[in-house]
Amino acid sequence: MASSCRYWKYSINEHGTQDIPAMIERIHQTKVTELENSQKIVEEESGNDQPYKLCAICHSLGGAAILMYILTRRIEVKPHRLSRLILLSPAGFHHDSNPVFTMMECLFLLLSPLLAPFVSAFYIPTRFFRMLFNKLARDFHNLPAVGGLVQTLISYLVGGDSSNWVGVLGLPHYNMNDMPAVSFRVALHLAQIKHTRKFMMFDYGSAAANMKAYGSPQPLDLGEFYSLIDIPVDLVAGRKDKVIRPSMVRKHYKLMKDAGVEVSYNEFEYAHLDFTFSHHEELLAYVMSRLILVGASMKQQPGQKSLKNRRKEGQTSSSR
Repeated sequence: MASSCRYWKYSINEHGTQDIPAMIERIHQTKVTELENSQKIVEEESGNDQPYKLCAICHSLGGAAILMYILTRRIEVKPHRLSRLILLSPAGFHHDSNPVFTMMECLFLLLSPLLAPFVSAFYIPTRFFRMLFNKLARDFHNLPAVGGLVQTLISYLVGGDSSNWVGVLGLPHYNMNDMPAVSFRVALHLAQIKHTRKFMMFDYGSAAANMKAYGSPQPLDLGEFYSLIDIPVDLVAGRKDKVIRPSMVRKHYKLMKDAGVEVSYNEFEYAHLDFTFSHHEELLAYVMSRLILVGASMKQQPGQKSLKNRRKEGQTSSSR
């Protein structure tokens, strides 16, 4: 687990403007290489220089990061290479939350100037303590009183069925070498978003610093640029979600709808973690139904005419 202050010096901005672009460009290079032999044929038929369709399915913070990626790429007039977004309980708006999160936001914004020089991230620093945490969590789960108390607290914070909270610790990315951590700036960025009630990029704390980063004294309000989204977006909310409530997902939906984006909205009886830790066939069926729409659009690319239409045009030309 890296402990360098320089390593942890990132917010959601870096996820959306550096990490995701690097991943998608790598995918693009790989796919173009794989399809190199057929690329010319596709370009001739469709007039499109991207011979594949790429969709993004994102949950929570990933939803905010992918929206930031698309909007910043569009502002910079660069291709984002995506064909559709499916966002499961996406972050971005957080002002409608329970009192615990509101209290955490106020405390964090108040103490952040004091903590920033000393705290780079929130994580368990050594392998020994990570192993100890993992062991204690499993032991506590087997104690009815303690296990039940933890389940109640987790259920209050995130909603839904928390009975498998210890099972989460057995997932591949929860291990002695690589347990999840949160950058201080990511936590601060989320607190800023909640406080301003806007889906904003990171506030560097001064007009000069923001001017250097964005060309304006205030960080960009991404909600004001939703009209730049040029692909379909499917938003999904969980009715039992207490981390990102349905009202906050509907906030994305309203802004996108008002901006003329092709957007849909759906709700399921899920809590926040159910989207990733549970196995619900109905969610899988829904996601696949949205992906099929992209597959259907590939059958007739923009600018590509069907064989039937070509024949009709040929007959018209002959009659002339």
